[in-house]
Amino acid sequence: MTTFSAELFEWRGPAPFYWLTLPAGVGDYVRAEAAAASYGWGAIPVSVRIGGTEWETSLLPRNGEYVLPVKKDVRTRERFGDGDTVTVALSVAPRGGRAANGTGPPV
Repeated sequence: MTTFSAELFEWRGPAPFYWLTLPAGVGDYVRAEAAAASYGWGAIPVSVRIGGTEWETSLLPRNGEYVLPVKKDVRTRERFGDGDTVTVALSVAPRGGRAANGTGPPV
């Protein structure tokens, strides 16, 4: 597990969503664990905690880094939004621990 802080940003692509970019050192941790966890196309399954909210999701590669999607439910529960810096606890989940379809603890 690793902990980091990052600023939330909105990406207004075809499907707008909010993301956190992982700092370089955290990206190194993810790359070291990725072979045991990735289920394809660069997505890395992770377990995440922000404040008191825990969930499972996948990191996605973006511009040589990884980004973490943050659901509206999490932002609402933990009361943060675009431009806010939040602290994240993250661990890469082994392939056997999470299905590629996103099955995991609900948020």
